[in-house]
Amino acid sequence: MEQAEKQVQQNPTPLTVALDIGTTKICAVAGRLDKFGKLEILGVGKVASTGVNRGVVSNIEKTVSAIKEAIDTAEKASGTTFSAVHVGIAGQHIKSRQHRGILTRDNNHDEINQADIAKLITDMHKLVLPPGDKILHVIPQEFTVDSEQGITDPIGMSGVRLEANFHIITGQTSASSNIFRCVERAGLKAIDLTLEPIASAHAVLSDEEKEAGVALVDIGGGTTDLSIFKDGIIRHTAVIPFGGNAITGDIAEGCHVTKKNAEKLKVKFGSALADEIFENRIISINGINDRGHKEISERNLALIIQARVEEIFDFVLWEIKRSGYERGLIAGIVITGGGALLNHLDKLVEYHTSFNCRVGVPRERFAHGYAESLANPIYATGVGLLLHGIENGQVESPQDTGDAQKKDEKQQGERKTSFFDKVFKKTKEWFEVEPDIHI
Repeated sequence: MEQAEKQVQQNPTPLTVALDIGTTKICAVAGRLDKFGKLEILGVGKVASTGVNRGVVSNIEKTVSAIKEAIDTAEKASGTTFSAVHVGIAGQHIKSRQHRGILTRDNNHDEINQADIAKLITDMHKLVLPPGDKILHVIPQEFTVDSEQGITDPIGMSGVRLEANFHIITGQTSASSNIFRCVERAGLKAIDLTLEPIASAHAVLSDEEKEAGVALVDIGGGTTDLSIFKDGIIRHTAVIPFGGNAITGDIAEGCHVTKKNAEKLKVKFGSALADEIFENRIISINGINDRGHKEISERNLALIIQARVEEIFDFVLWEIKRSGYERGLIAGIVITGGGALLNHLDKLVEYHTSFNCRVGVPRERFAHGYAESLANPIYATGVGLLLHGIENGQVESPQDTGDAQKKDEKQQGERKTSFFDKVFKKTKEWFEVEPDIHI
């Protein structure tokens, strides 16, 4: 570990690119670690997403167009062209389960090695799943060697019976295939696929919080993603089918305004806690086709928002209780994603759940002199995907922007070849998973 840190200090890492395909936005982030091991962002491209619904691609052409626009913006900002990206996956189709694996070894005198761990993980990929589902991640929890439990690192120990608890995350094959198809049509290669809540956690949670016990709630446009960490390991994941768009829909219906105006009301005047709003404040907005102004009480607006947010966090609390770690979350709840920008949301979460709460932003990972606009929870997933790509050493060398013809030729060739190399490996010390998704 010390050797790797010294190497980073001597030479910055190559450029890496992450692509966050969300319900409300598609964001491309390009960066690298500087010689001090801090993240240097060289280019960002963010555009509205119209072809994604609740984290799942619903319109290929619109998504491809948005990806190209986001990539072009990031390329201009960084002064390079990209050929490969790290992509995230989310959506209501994501499920998780716990499973236990057992391996009986031939000789109890031989030390447990990497091959034994890999064999256990390979067995997990043989689990029978519902039709159309695929295993995305297999994450080791803890190991048991003979009768000794609670072992986090069994390599080097001796024993005959090796057991392990695994957290297995699955998703629909069609959802991941559509993501890869969009990336390929945009002239890019998808290096890997990462569950977005895990990526967000990588960007906004500290090692101390993961060790103490923390629930990360990523409030996106279409869904709210939950991931629970304890003892430095991810213990539970869940997807709640409500997000910022549900709040916007409630405002549109409750205040009798268009969704466009409802979104503006939410962003500019919205509050998750009605008690923080004065009763006599009135908001005036233009009517449709000059039908006159419409007046809306700011407190009524807050009450509409608060009702939906409380419903979302009722689901969060239910998932926390279902995980069995309700009493183990010493670090409380961290909220991130675009929905975390709602005024007074952290206060409401504390009142409603009794857990302490903070808003997670990826500020601590940035190098000195970063743009202040990047210290925003909406970039948590993109920055997390970027960090994952850098730490796993999966990068693609950028090209000079002046050679546009070569870029086009390379993109044409890449469309004819396989673009999917390997599935995300969360705990790289434990395993490497070869994919079997083909388009």
